[in-house]
Amino acid sequence: MVSSLIVTIILISVLVIAHEFGHFIVAKKSGICVQEFSLGMGPKLVSSLKGDTEYSIRALPFGGFCRMEGETDDGEIGPNSFFNKSAGVRLAVMAAGPLMNFLLSFVMLFGLSCTSYIAKPEIRIVSENSPAQAAGLQAGDEIRRINGQRIHIYDELQNILYQNGGRPIELEILRDGELLRYDLTPQYNEERQTFLIGFSPEIYTGLLAEPAEGCEDAGFVDTAYYSYYSMLNYIKMTAQGLARVFTFTASQDEFGGPITIFKMVGDGYEAGLEYSLKAAIQNVVYIGAILGANLGVLNLFPIPGLDGGKILFLLIEIVRRKPMNLETEGKLQFLGFMFLMLLMVFVIYGDIMKIFVK
Repeated sequence: MVSSLIVTIILISVLVIAHEFGHFIVAKKSGICVQEFSLGMGPKLVSSLKGDTEYSIRALPFGGFCRMEGETDDGEIGPNSFFNKSAGVRLAVMAAGPLMNFLLSFVMLFGLSCTSYIAKPEIRIVSENSPAQAAGLQAGDEIRRINGQRIHIYDELQNILYQNGGRPIELEILRDGELLRYDLTPQYNEERQTFLIGFSPEIYTGLLAEPAEGCEDAGFVDTAYYSYYSMLNYIKMTAQGLARVFTFTASQDEFGGPITIFKMVGDGYEAGLEYSLKAAIQNVVYIGAILGANLGVLNLFPIPGLDGGKILFLLIEIVRRKPMNLETEGKLQFLGFMFLMLLMVFVIYGDIMKIFVK
């Protein structure tokens, strides 16, 4: 229990610090004075001044922050302050945080793919008495599109099938260099609690994984390709889910707050330990990659109080060729903050209901 809590704290801290480091490195490269870069929150434990920046470690091991000169309207407005830079530079600094989360998510997925296995949207075995068999799909077929949507990795196929439910689908198949189309209706699988079309995908062995009988080795390019599209898949799923959360139309099973996150990471770590420490680390890295994509997407939503809200104001400034009125921006930031607080209550309430209502 204690080890799971420590692992969860470390993972969340890494994700938040990576986000803040994105802001930090672009600000530094742009000549902006970064007054403090902190690991952790709360009371300051130790600090060291290097150049214009104070590097500190604080008491609460949750995340961190990057404080830039002139970042708020009541801060200093010196020659190297945040507000003294062009709108384009400030936009780059704000976007760097979420982009660093996406980069970290990709790196985590790449590392995970190297030490495990990759499933491609290629048919290895067609299941007996399945929709795939009834439609005429064959081993060796490569699934290119579902309902017109391009498929790059097996995870995308699973996501589309889940969202589609049991409705009929159209598959575009590549077989011996020829594109073929098939119509079929997925069947619900009680054991896996999802809709399936009835086939096993081709599995490729990761660069550093143990060889598996009947599996070809995945090359560096294939691994990077898989990791990239896995990241994009999680970004897309997160954006769709958060859109429902922000409009309060999501079900309780679709979102989770801090309690759910701690439980998810802890459960994944403990489940992995039943097999090996390597499996536990892989589970945590996998969850971290998903959470990293979540954090990046969340901060890009154009809501005042988030990076996306600041980016929206900067885009308006670029179009208008003058900054937004500070009083107006302040009011919008306040409204955004209140909305986020309301959303946090909504999310935490959902967390509590998951614990006490089964």
